[in-house]
Amino acid sequence: MGKSKQCGNHKGDKKKNISKTWKTKRRTKDLDQIHTDMRPDQAAKLLKQDVDYDVTGSAQHYCLHCARYFVDLKAMKEHFKTKIHKKRLKQLREEPYTQEEAERAAGMGSYIPHKKVEVHTQAVEEDMD
Repeated sequence: MGKSKQCGNHKGDKKKNISKTWKTKRRTKDLDQIHTDMRPDQAAKLLKQDVDYDVTGSAQHYCLHCARYFVDLKAMKEHFKTKIHKKRLKQLREEPYTQEEAERAAGMGSYIPHKKVEVHTQAVEEDMD
């Protein structure tokens, strides 16, 4: 018979784990989670948060569509002009998928075309204190 040519497999596990951590390092909220945050009651809570010194900018400057905190108002306004923010607004125009839609696609109901949602950049209140 003879010895197997394959040896040293245990070292490969570490590389797989490292690659997974790099993929999830900068993970943000998914689009369906942001859609739930955009509901008026949730949006009011997120835009008017209490001061939290552990979060960037003390949690006072938050982009609702990108789920990001900013240091100050100027940085947030600059973010609104970037390609990343505009791309996210375009992605959020499409309504999130539901279980009912999946069942209709599987043939358990009549087809209803996908709806578009009107999404605009959030209004910014400037503090003149």
